[in-house]
Amino acid sequence: MTQQELRVAVIGAGMAGKAHAAGYRTASSIYSTTLPNIRLVSIADANVQLAEETAARFGFERFDTSWQAIVEADDIDVVSVVVANFLHREIVEALLASGKHVLCEKPLSDNIEDAEAMIEAAGRAAINGTIARIGLTYRRSPGVAHIRDLVQSGELGKVLHVTGHYWTDYGSNAQAPISWRYKGPNGSGALADVGSHLTYLAEFVAGSDFADVRGGQLSTVITERPKPLGAIVGHEGGAVSDEYEAVENDDIASFSGSFIGGGTATLQVSRISQGHPNTLGFEVFCEKGSVLFDFRNSGEFKIFTPATSGDISQEAGYRTITIGPKHPYWRGGLAMDAPGVGIGQNEGFVFQARAFLEEIAGIPEEESLPRCATLEEGLHNMQLIDAVAQSAAADGATVAVPVLAPVQN
Repeated sequence: MTQQELRVAVIGAGMAGKAHAAGYRTASSIYSTTLPNIRLVSIADANVQLAEETAARFGFERFDTSWQAIVEADDIDVVSVVVANFLHREIVEALLASGKHVLCEKPLSDNIEDAEAMIEAAGRAAINGTIARIGLTYRRSPGVAHIRDLVQSGELGKVLHVTGHYWTDYGSNAQAPISWRYKGPNGSGALADVGSHLTYLAEFVAGSDFADVRGGQLSTVITERPKPLGAIVGHEGGAVSDEYEAVENDDIASFSGSFIGGGTATLQVSRISQGHPNTLGFEVFCEKGSVLFDFRNSGEFKIFTPATSGDISQEAGYRTITIGPKHPYWRGGLAMDAPGVGIGQNEGFVFQARAFLEEIAGIPEEESLPRCATLEEGLHNMQLIDAVAQSAAADGATVAVPVLAPVQN
């Protein structure tokens, strides 16, 4: 690597891999600080056709058919790892050992032991200046980031309760083929897949980590699925055989919990909610008002503040705020950064890629573009999910959530 260039690769050419590739392609075009030249080198995937098509689509120089080729390459500095959770540890450890900076998709791994080993590897790599981070992309939404700022400012008073849901329908078709997403113990299904997003968002907007969880419930509604006849990309279906395999994890998950800083939360996630392809929403209820966010309308949020203390009447209600240049990420982060311009999940990957590249390049951190989350934060997210699974296994018992470990890198 030189000061003039950062050379990028993405391991995994599926749905989220494409989002990472697009993020790196666009990262240089946002904000005023100049990045080094970003050279898009390779997309790697075991699916040869998918790797070749994705590399061509997003302007990468080549494609590779194994993650080992990325590890061994001497013309790559920065790598996103966007593959099945159980593959993360081996790939991330090898990349870090080869001196490459790594951005790993969430969840960090499929088990706590591997996640802890990845943190140890990141700590060793940090001695030589190598950076490892995890992508918690929804924290990059301007509306979500502004709601956190509102809560942190004290304008709304103390957080009393957070309620949230993440409803998806990718698993609602019982004839959709079995894949790695449906394997692994309860807690590694909908809870780990989409619940990992909702849980870190609840802590993010509340400004406090969970102290404990309780009332955990995990349900598997579709108990078996047909084997695929070909490769599966993302949540897409495809031809299936007449042979079936058992679904090993949860279609639906819910729990309640308490924050260390006070207040409670109630969260629910699902992968079988027909009519909801990607519905993420939450409300934060505070002493002096409430805030509501629905990612289906991510260019706005709703806020309620009484005219006077205690003024709660039948006429009271939320008012809608259109997001614009005064809110996080917006000014300079969009080509058209006027109020009311559309924004969604894809832009989050651009902001994430930009923040990661800036950190690697040594550009000073700005409040408007905070660094990506650490692997320790990724482990904490997994420990929270594991606590929910433990609660469910113990008939809803209260389970303490380990305190976020201090950052080692």
